[in-house]
Amino acid sequence: MDAELTALAAAGATALVQQMVTEGWTQARDRVARFFARGSGDEDALAGELEEARIEVVAAQGSEDEATAADVQAEWRSRLRRRLAADPAAAAELRALLEELAPDSDAQAGRGSVTYNTIHGGVHHGMTIQVGTIGAQNVNGNNH
Repeated sequence: MDAELTALAAAGATALVQQMVTEGWTQARDRVARFFARGSGDEDALAGELEEARIEVVAAQGSEDEATAADVQAEWRSRLRRRLAADPAAAAELRALLEELAPDSDAQAGRGSVTYNTIHGGVHHGMTIQVGTIGAQNVNGNNH
């Protein structure tokens, strides 16, 4: 297998494990299961395997167990490499899948995105502002 496909498998595994701890996991899981099922296999069984891997990653994240998350990533990297070796034409589909799973350009630039905002309880008199990062503050001409 050439270096490009090996790198693609590694990128795919990294993106997959990152998606496992996001709100969009269900959609990502289903899309990845379809990708693997096209090569051979049962889509429902693959979705179940992906869900089991997610449970491991979430538990590892909660206990700060980086080794388990790395093991899950290595397992799926290996599976992706085998899938690409068996069907090099699947590389185009994996690239398209990675584009779908990739965060938008605003998030990559560090600006992030807001899915929703909710304010509960109490009485609010005035404006509510949500920010991600505040740099220097300038109050009455003095930087703080």
